[in-house]
Amino acid sequence: MSIRKTAMILFRILQLAFLAMVLAELLVPGYPIAWAWAFLPLLLSVVIGLAVSRSGPGREAADRPPVEVEPPVRGRWSAMNSPATKVPSHGTHAYGQTYAIDIVAEPIESGKSRPAFAKPWPVVRRNRAFPAYDEPLFAVADATVVHASDWMRDHLSRNSLPALAYLMLIEGAVREISGARWIVGNHVVLDLGDGVYAMYAMYAHVRRGSLRIKPGDRVRAGQQIARCGNSGNSTEPHVHFQLMDSPDLDAARGIPFTWSEIGVPANKETFTTTSQRGAGNGATSHGEPAGEVPPPSGAHSA
Repeated sequence: MSIRKTAMILFRILQLAFLAMVLAELLVPGYPIAWAWAFLPLLLSVVIGLAVSRSGPGREAADRPPVEVEPPVRGRWSAMNSPATKVPSHGTHAYGQTYAIDIVAEPIESGKSRPAFAKPWPVVRRNRAFPAYDEPLFAVADATVVHASDWMRDHLSRNSLPALAYLMLIEGAVREISGARWIVGNHVVLDLGDGVYAMYAMYAHVRRGSLRIKPGDRVRAGQQIARCGNSGNSTEPHVHFQLMDSPDLDAARGIPFTWSEIGVPANKETFTTTSQRGAGNGATSHGEPAGEVPPPSGAHSA
């Protein structure tokens, strides 16, 4: 077991110890330990969490050129929390997120725009209000499916001040203690290893019941594997994509990537994708076969 994996397990144990000591103080008559001692495991967990969060990839991985893969989506999208803007992109190296990216759909032809962030109201929205919801996700390379799960529910949006506060202070904290899979929600991990480097692609927040593959399957670049959802630690339906050096999120470190013919879009940068080169049996959101997607008027825009 790696040091990183051990640290994450200890991190959760200490947080659980804090909660157990607080509950014991409140519920057990004559509990012999003063409540203030409960903050010792909490403090230790914070120290471990910060250490893991600030511990990024080693020099060899950081100096490695970005790995070129195909985009995981098609259509018009924009980037959020991009490694082209800052590293680590999500403010932490934990869970292999050093070079992770979030993208949201920005369609033109459908006339359906993303709902803006709401300060007081509406507190939540249904997922159908967001154009990214139910959009197909595609394999970024020829690969083997290592993990695929889609049983968690797609919750309502958290893109208002009250809902975001709930996500950060309560919902997110519970997921953090429960483990990495509860943070990423339904997800797919693909083994892209080339025989020299261990390399895995991870798609998070997949829609419940949308998987078209299972562990052990071989997939081709461009093959549809699932659909975008809103499970796990997510404010709205979006695609979270990353490359990492281990299929175990607790042990993984991030690997830089670049998307063919697109690169890595910066925060708020809009980009358009069509069919992947060497596409398999995937289908676009409009149902066309992978090799018959009409070219867009512009391949890249900001």
